[in-house]
Amino acid sequence: MNLNKTVLWVAVYSIVGVAILSQITLPSFFAFLAGTIGATVLFFLNTRVAKAPSAEQSQSKTTTLYVGNLPYKANESNVKTLFAQYGDVFAVRLMKDKRTGKRRGFGFVVMPASDAPRALENLNEHNYMDRTLKVRVANDPKSPESIESD
Repeated sequence: MNLNKTVLWVAVYSIVGVAILSQITLPSFFAFLAGTIGATVLFFLNTRVAKAPSAEQSQSKTTTLYVGNLPYKANESNVKTLFAQYGDVFAVRLMKDKRTGKRRGFGFVVMPASDAPRALENLNEHNYMDRTLKVRVANDPKSPESIESD
């Protein structure tokens, strides 16, 4: 995406340069030099801006929470409403039995990493629909730590 933006800026710069330089009589060497310097400056400005982390990127870090001992009658909307009291909820997945299609009593909630500790602290051992919830940070099955501990 950033490369496309850089190419776009270079194209715009080239078109504007052609429009201006076609009106002025300059030796071709100076026109080439001005174009090269301008394109290089634009390239470095765009790559430097692209490397700076934006506010969106810094807030995009998420934590997945495991939620166990859920009531079987609870649905995604119920769980999302419960966890939304403690921050944004990006996704809720409640696990179902493949054969019967019935809920299995556990699931996962994806939240911003900054909101997850508060939700975990407040909802672990919380009584919800006559069940005591078990909330933990979910294991990442692809992480080396979980593979080594097995």
